[in-house]
Amino acid sequence: MTEATIQKLEQAFLMGCTDQEACLYADIVPSTLYAYAQANPEFSERKETLKQNPVMKARQVLLDALADKDTNTAHKIIDRKEGAKLALTGAEGGPIEFSRIERVLVSPSNTNG
Repeated sequence: MTEATIQKLEQAFLMGCTDQEACLYADIVPSTLYAYAQANPEFSERKETLKQNPVMKARQVLLDALADKDTNTAHKIIDRKEGAKLALTGAEGGPIEFSRIERVLVSPSNTNG
């Protein structure tokens, strides 16, 4: 595999592309990628690391928004991280059980009578 092809693959992985998408971008077939990765385990590790780049960039955007005191971002993060802890559940985390509630209607007395 040429150095130019490896660079194209790495560019694609930095964008978070799947193996198939990266192969399309680098104009190779997936079997070429897999054969190269098998012969070069360090490349395989680097590939998986590069694929995390978009996630890391997104986290940085969130941190920047928090540093700017963006309350909408703060609420979304808290809801996402803490929402499960605040959810209403029944016994041992199961569904909430409701018992039957009976309602009695009382008519006001007619005092004109």
